[in-house]
Amino acid sequence: MSGIVSYGTYIPKYRLRLSSIAQMWGKDSDEIEAGLRMVEKAVSGFDEDAVTMGIEAGKKAIELAEIKSGELESVYFGSESHPYAVKPSSTSVAQYLGVGNNYFAADLEFACKAATAGMQVSSALLNSKVIKYGLVIGSDAAQGKPHDALEYTAASAACAYILGNNKNEIIAEILEMSSFSSDTPDFWRRDGARYPSHFGRFTGEPAYFTHVMGAAKNLFAKSKLKPSDFDFCVFHMPNGKFPRVVGKKLGFTSEQLAPSLIVDKIGNPYSASSLMGLACVLDVAKPKQKIFFVSYGSGAGSDGFIFETTEKLLKRQKKIIPVLEQIEDKIYISYPEYLKHTHAI
Repeated sequence: MSGIVSYGTYIPKYRLRLSSIAQMWGKDSDEIEAGLRMVEKAVSGFDEDAVTMGIEAGKKAIELAEIKSGELESVYFGSESHPYAVKPSSTSVAQYLGVGNNYFAADLEFACKAATAGMQVSSALLNSKVIKYGLVIGSDAAQGKPHDALEYTAASAACAYILGNNKNEIIAEILEMSSFSSDTPDFWRRDGARYPSHFGRFTGEPAYFTHVMGAAKNLFAKSKLKPSDFDFCVFHMPNGKFPRVVGKKLGFTSEQLAPSLIVDKIGNPYSASSLMGLACVLDVAKPKQKIFFVSYGSGAGSDGFIFETTEKLLKRQKKIIPVLEQIEDKIYISYPEYLKHTHAI
């Protein structure tokens, strides 16, 4: 038995309206907002990166778990914007958090599903009783080339999850896992390139929808459950349209999906996207509720999980600042300020 013991989130204060980007490039902001189903995105500060945001999320997760950081026996850091090409982010975070030296560590890269791959590895270590607690972080200071379609959605945030195998501490048990992977190059960034490239509409089919639905169908088959058996569903959110479409295709209702949809207000923080949606659900879920979860990473693959909440969740909820409340703590910046924050100028 393994599951989530606690979680922590970090969302930068800065926001950029999509209308500011559209105005800069002479585009119709109403058309863009309607197409993406977004209005603004979170932007990291000029002195923030994936590691600093991951540290902030990790501190919250440790505090909520009521354990000592030295009890963590694994640290997996998922990101596609690691500050260094050669130097681990996982050890930087662990050192700052006071984890010690006796822990498994790895930086994971699989586009936006890097951190959920870390959750699968951690769950395996926990189920085999190799470790008692593991920290998984998904953090990105996402980049999009100026005047590229990605610029409207690429955002910044971090999520941290502590997983454990003590049933008296677990707030959401992992009932089932699945993955669906292929070599589908819808999105990539070559070594030394500053910004990623993508195939535009190819990102929808056969990339996002094929892989999310593939992992989802695997979960249904393995669990013998159907959409109506779940209280919530969570999907990776590259924009506001895709998760709504895939949820409907799979048979979920808008009510099951709505609590997870943070993309509308903060954009797509890549490795933190689906995990932030899960945090939103855990903020409001009640005990004995089932959560259907599927991430997505370009390149391409999806990881699926079925979670069931426990009575322990109620105690954790009393101590957190909900994600939706964190989102409202914001400062709007102009497009020139945004370029400074992202070091584009």
